[in-house]
Amino acid sequence: MLVLSRQRDESIRIGDNIVITVVDVRGDKVRLGIDAPKEVPVHRTEVFEAIQRESQREPVPPTTPTTSAEQRPPQKH
Repeated sequence: MLVLSRQRDESIRIGDNIVITVVDVRGDKVRLGIDAPKEVPVHRTEVFEAIQRESQREPVPPTTPTTSAEQRPPQKH
């Protein structure tokens, strides 16, 4: 894990298109601003874990068995 020290209004960059800025520091709380493309999901860890748990609970739709080409009767032309 990379550990960096930043002060208020200072940023770090991840790649070319993600910027994380320290917006405010109050006591033991740090507010971060994250500028990332819309296609990059950004979640707090507790939200990410809840999403993961929920996706594991979703029932998987039953699949229908398929017939391989070898099992199909020949087609008449």
